[in-house]
Amino acid sequence: MRPSTKRPPQTVWIDGIGLIAPGLPDWPTARAVLRGEQTHVPAPSVLPAPALLPSAERRRASRVVKLALAAGLEAVTHAGADAASLATVFTASGADGHNCHALCEQLASDDRQISPTRFHNSVHNAAAGYWGIATRSMAPCQVLCAYDASFGAGLIDAVAQVVLERQPVLLVAYDSEYPEPLHAARDTPDAGAVALLLTPEAGPRSLASLRWHSDSAAPDRLSDSSLESLRQQIPALRALPLLRALACGQAASVCLEYLPPMQLRIEVQPC
Repeated sequence: MRPSTKRPPQTVWIDGIGLIAPGLPDWPTARAVLRGEQTHVPAPSVLPAPALLPSAERRRASRVVKLALAAGLEAVTHAGADAASLATVFTASGADGHNCHALCEQLASDDRQISPTRFHNSVHNAAAGYWGIATRSMAPCQVLCAYDASFGAGLIDAVAQVVLERQPVLLVAYDSEYPEPLHAARDTPDAGAVALLLTPEAGPRSLASLRWHSDSAAPDRLSDSSLESLRQQIPALRALPLLRALACGQAASVCLEYLPPMQLRIEVQPC
């Protein structure tokens, strides 16, 4: 008997969304702004305290940890899912900016003794580690970095897992600002994060289906200059054109920025 050459289905569904960005403290607010029902008013990102963490870890949690956990938990709550059972993909363009700055200052001083908290918050998988502590998750976790293409890389990885393993995957993409003088070289203005809970089958909470393929077209831009600035300056928010399509609840074909000349073409079909 010849082996089957049939490909597994390439469609995944979105059951939950989380978002934190300057002037967009959560997904309901962002949805109204992306629909044009409210005006985007720039404001510092609001990072909720990670209430699920034990008190000792809560005190140690950095801005990046607070950011990633809050966005991820919003998506999980939105979907009514069990955080402890979810495979995860965490993706970010760089380090924890404030912790990196503090480490550089310490190493440039006469006292080069690095605190254990600074050190363990410096690793790229710190947010994923705190997620495991907060949710008591033992599920598989991937942690990625692809500079400005980190959201796209994370989306590809998460979709591949959903398709191949036939299990839900939580994608969390996040970025933090750097203080000066590093800010002059990496001018991310503030912290921002997007979380998507992807599933292999449509369910009662599914918002839309997604299919993706590579493309060489120019990535979509946003007509609102304030939102377009966020899309360009915070790599995790390269997802904003996709979020706009989801907010509007209409079928759409969205081109997201990835690794030029390759871009990601996302076909969105609302449920």
